[in-house]
Amino acid sequence: MDALLSLRDISYAYHNLKGETPALSDISFDVSQGEFVAVVGPSGCGKSTLLSIIAGLLTPEEGELYYQGRRIADGEAGNIMKIGYMLQRDHLFEWRTIYHNVILGLELNHTLTPENLEYVMQLLRDYELYAFKDKKPSELSGGMRQRAALIRTMAIHPDLLLLDEPFSALDSQTRLNVSADIARLIRSTGKTAILITHDLSEAITLADRVLVLSKRPAKVVCEMPIRLTVDRHDPMTVRNTPEYQLFFNHLWEVLTNEQTATQSV
Repeated sequence: MDALLSLRDISYAYHNLKGETPALSDISFDVSQGEFVAVVGPSGCGKSTLLSIIAGLLTPEEGELYYQGRRIADGEAGNIMKIGYMLQRDHLFEWRTIYHNVILGLELNHTLTPENLEYVMQLLRDYELYAFKDKKPSELSGGMRQRAALIRTMAIHPDLLLLDEPFSALDSQTRLNVSADIARLIRSTGKTAILITHDLSEAITLADRVLVLSKRPAKVVCEMPIRLTVDRHDPMTVRNTPEYQLFFNHLWEVLTNEQTATQSV
C-alpha cells in the first residue's frame, strides 16, 4: 500500500544558551492510508517532538517529510494536508456549550457550511453526545469530554490524526473503555492516526503497528505489526489472547533495555 506519510532521516535538537539537546536522530518510517500507528519509548525521548514536526509546528534540522509522495517543504505541512491534533487535555472552553466547542475549528477555518454542520451533528449522534450538545464541559465526565475533543478534531475532515496521550488524564477503567471506543470510531471513518502513549497495553490494543523509540536522541529501534485473532471492540478480550502477551513481552523487553541504557549513561 502506498504511504500517506513518509519520514526520512528526521533529526532535531533543542538549542539554548547552554548548548544543544539532541531529541531525534535519523527517524524514518511510513504510515499508510487508514493505518493506526502507536509510538512508544522512554519518558523524555522525543515522542511529542516527533508529532510537532509532523504537524509542521517544528522544522527538522535534517531529513524530509513526504505526503502522498510529495515532499513537504518547511512550513508547508498545514497547506497540503489537514491535520487534527488531540492533546493530553481536552481544552474545551467552559463558556461555550459542547456544540459550540466542537464547531470551533470550523469557525476558525470559516467553513461553517450546512454540510459541515450536519456532519458535526452526525458525529454527536455517533459518539453518543447529541443529548449533551447544549451542556457545558463541566457537566460532562472526563470520557465524554474526550469524545467532544475528538469530534472537534474530526469536524474539519483531517487527513491525519495526531494523538498525543489523549487518554492519560482519565482513570484506568474510563481510559480502557474510552480509548477503545475512540479508536473504533476513528477506524470506522478510515482516518489515519498516529498515537503517542506510554501504555504498552493501550498501544497493542489500539494500533495496527507499534514503533518503539530509543532513549534520546530517539531512533526507531523496533517496529512491530500487531495482528490479532479477535475483534478490537472489546479491549479485555484482546488482552486475554495469547498473541497479546507475546506482543507485550517483546515490547517490554525492548523498552526495558532502552531504559536500562538510559540509566547507565
